[in-house]
Amino acid sequence: MGGADWHGLGVVHEYALKVLRERLPDTPLIIDAGLGLPSQAAQVMEWGFDGVLLNTAVSRSGDPVNMARAFALATEAGRAAFEAEPVQAREQARASTPTVGQPFWHSAEY
Repeated sequence: MGGADWHGLGVVHEYALKVLRERLPDTPLIIDAGLGLPSQAAQVMEWGFDGVLLNTAVSRSGDPVNMARAFALATEAGRAAFEAEPVQAREQARASTPTVGQPFWHSAEY
């Protein structure tokens, strides 16, 4: 009897992975199973992981060369997003204009 077949499901234990990354901030961490789409690779890179290890998602795709390129671009984009320190998600909206109710070009700064 073989092990679980997690190919292509993406991140199954999101909370656990985020906690692991948070608790080991200086340890290089690489995701090594389950990713099936480039967007999933971008997601884990946005969380601060250091890389992804792929095989099945690329080798079994209809166009492995193009899929490998897509994963490369996705991991690069995800890492860039992590390094850019994205805004924190909130449950309530907050105005992003300098003065509530006025367009930004009415601000004294401009």
